[in-house]
Amino acid sequence: MTATTVLTARALLLDMDGTLVNSDAVVERIWRRWAERHGLDGDEVMKVVHGRQGYASMAVLLPDRPMEQNLADNARMLAEETADMEGVVAIPGAAEFLASLRGLPHALVTSADVPLSTARMAAAGLALPDVRVTAESVGASKPDPEGFLKGAAELGVAPADCLVFEDSGAGIAAGRAAGMRVVGVGARASVHRPDVLVGDLSGVRVEAAGDGEIRVSFG
Repeated sequence: MTATTVLTARALLLDMDGTLVNSDAVVERIWRRWAERHGLDGDEVMKVVHGRQGYASMAVLLPDRPMEQNLADNARMLAEETADMEGVVAIPGAAEFLASLRGLPHALVTSADVPLSTARMAAAGLALPDVRVTAESVGASKPDPEGFLKGAAELGVAPADCLVFEDSGAGIAAGRAAGMRVVGVGARASVHRPDVLVGDLSGVRVEAAGDGEIRVSFG
């Protein structure tokens, strides 16, 4: 990546886990325990769960189980995750990146619910954006584009003018399905061919470019 890589947008839509917050330690603990309870291979489970809401991951992993059971199981998992902040830290550069967005249109678009997203951002020492689209806000999980489309609508920006920051295959697919360009963050994103790939947020620079545009440079 060179400093000459530049994208312009009118709003930025930010995933949380894996993008702003490194919560992999918790996700591994919780989901590997779940895999063991259900006789599933933990490594295979971990390939599915990043980026999706829990019930949607369960629907993929246990396709014959009634959705009512997935939803009830998901509620228990969210409570477990919200109670476990051990190892939750900010992605390098996340605090500075968020600070650079003050006064510019941006939103958090996460598969976590309000209690979990609030707890994880606090544990990582990060400020919550004013506009947030959480699990309670949508009827469909990523890779469905609903969350990103809702974020764009709440900011009053056309989807094509939004830039998504994501780490997971489900999230990158959701951004693309919404008609948005996607910046992939971290190694997980690399296999999903985002428009731009960065190792973390430390090399991302954001500035107002006039006429409502945001200039984002990478390097």
